[in-house]
Amino acid sequence: MAIAAAALLVLLIGIGLLLFRSRKGQRSGGHLPSGPRPLPLLGNLLQLDLQDMSRALLTLSKRYGPVYTIHLGPRPSVVLCGYRAVKEALQDQAEEFSGRGDMPFLVRINQGNGLFMSHGEQWKVLRRFTVHTLRDLGVGKRSLEQRIQEEAQCLVQELARTQAAPFSPTILSRAVFNVICFIVFGQRFDYEDRNFLTLVGLITQNFHLLSSQWGQMYSIFPGLMYYLPGPHNRFFQNFKQLRLFLLEQVKMHQESFNPNCPRDVIDCFLLRMEQEKHDPQSYFHMEGLVITAHSLFLGGTETTSTTLWSGFLILTRHPEIQARVHAEIDRVIGRHRSPCAEDRVHMPYTDAVIHEMQRFTDIVSLGMTHRVIRDTYFRGFLLPKGTNVIPLLLSVHNDPTQFNDPDTFDPAHFLDERGGFRKQAAFMAFSTGKRMCPGEGLARMELFLFFTTVLQHFTLTPLTRPEEIDTSHQRGECGYKPRPSKFCAVSR
Repeated sequence: MAIAAAALLVLLIGIGLLLFRSRKGQRSGGHLPSGPRPLPLLGNLLQLDLQDMSRALLTLSKRYGPVYTIHLGPRPSVVLCGYRAVKEALQDQAEEFSGRGDMPFLVRINQGNGLFMSHGEQWKVLRRFTVHTLRDLGVGKRSLEQRIQEEAQCLVQELARTQAAPFSPTILSRAVFNVICFIVFGQRFDYEDRNFLTLVGLITQNFHLLSSQWGQMYSIFPGLMYYLPGPHNRFFQNFKQLRLFLLEQVKMHQESFNPNCPRDVIDCFLLRMEQEKHDPQSYFHMEGLVITAHSLFLGGTETTSTTLWSGFLILTRHPEIQARVHAEIDRVIGRHRSPCAEDRVHMPYTDAVIHEMQRFTDIVSLGMTHRVIRDTYFRGFLLPKGTNVIPLLLSVHNDPTQFNDPDTFDPAHFLDERGGFRKQAAFMAFSTGKRMCPGEGLARMELFLFFTTVLQHFTLTPLTRPEEIDTSHQRGECGYKPRPSKFCAVSR
């Protein structure tokens, strides 16, 4: 807290210098919903808890309703709370809410390239490329499923080496990272490979920096924080290293590139670069390739591995749930055959547990910020073109009109009265609408195969009594992470 107070003091001293610049970018007009009264320049910063931004926004909704305006610094953002408000915006008015909102960290490194921060035609072209490439490389197909199965067996071997001693969540991270490495680079790495560990460390640290208090201050006051020292600058230093690593991978691919047989994302991007090399307006160029690869790692690794670690931790607190998953695995798969994607439809309880893991842990609790692409009428308000919109996914997954007792981990949230799996419209772990995560299919496959393969071979046991296990999360702006914890994988 001392660090945060010091940072705030520096902001109060220097922010006046940016008053003109900040106001210059503000839009006028429109009729935004009401919200807490902002202070000049600081907005509602003093009314928010940077350690738990999503909960703070949820609390404000109890006073101001499901749609209200919050000022993060001088910029207004419209907050959507609850399933109905988020659905009406991101699904029912999907096109109007399809813009990407302010995310200064990614704007600075992407420079308008890549899928995350692009808009309009560029975003549509890059999204189609990403979805089609993932499909062509095997997402939803047997080829990629076999690759994940092989990686899951490597993970089992690593856990077996622990000999039932407490292990670190980094083991799970390495398995998930290797799947993305296979998709992007066409290869996997040994878990102790030095370059691989550097890649994992840099991406993991950057994901956590986005959620830190320093990261949130940069997101709110990017113009000022750009000039200030602090841990937030490590994000950009890490990206420089990542960029060099990715460029080296691209160079190796160029040396062995065969346009008739693209092997991975890099090859597919190089092929489009070759096809459009005479088009000065092409979105396929070297910097775009680097950003695309970086985005796949940033968006497709930490969220999946953190969900697995959080879910496994929850099972150590609820051994009765773990026992039911074990029983279903034994009945449907057995102890000797590798789990496959087709098993999911025959395992409703396990499927419900995985969905409940995602709902309960809510790794990306705020959702990615959206922006309306034109003047938009919504629930009686007029949101001017360019208005930032925050879909509070935490409020969707904790909506009592959609989930009974949402604060309790209960697989029954996704089971019908006969014990079959029940889809929930309010399940938005991958967001919803036009900006929905393009890697949803891959993430679902990974979660199921890694989860069932580990539990096929091991019983997860805590280091203390189950009722003493803290399954709450450290919260930040962009995502959650489990509190420091360890447990053991005991061979079955």
